[in-house]
Amino acid sequence: MFALDPRLQQDTLPIGDFPLCRLLLSNDANYPWFILVPRRENISELFQLDDSDQLQLWKETTALAETLKDSFDADKMNVATLGNVVSQLHMHVIVRKREDAAWPAPVWGKHPAQPYDAGQVAAIRERLRVALADDFKFLEG
Repeated sequence: MFALDPRLQQDTLPIGDFPLCRLLLSNDANYPWFILVPRRENISELFQLDDSDQLQLWKETTALAETLKDSFDADKMNVATLGNVVSQLHMHVIVRKREDAAWPAPVWGKHPAQPYDAGQVAAIRERLRVALADDFKFLEG
């Protein structure tokens, strides 16, 4: 059974589900920072997914990145899997703008996280509701 890593639970807000991945919002208002987590057990590396899931992960990552680039008027999209702290496979999809707090450096550890308030989260959810495809299901929250 799929279970989200406790660190991801602690540091993110649930948004919803694509066919394969749970979509999370990193609770850091410095950047629109999203995380895709394949809902598969005991997977820490991309190559551990079967071919079908690998393809689906890339489809969901690409669709999300394209949606976010348009919706948030990004200058650059950062997409990465690292997993040095959280071993559960997860894909970071981060909207970058030239005026963001860390530009042009990576976002990791650059500035303390600024938690979102409820209004900011609601606005992001609404922005995504308009843009995401029919195969995405929002979680209540």
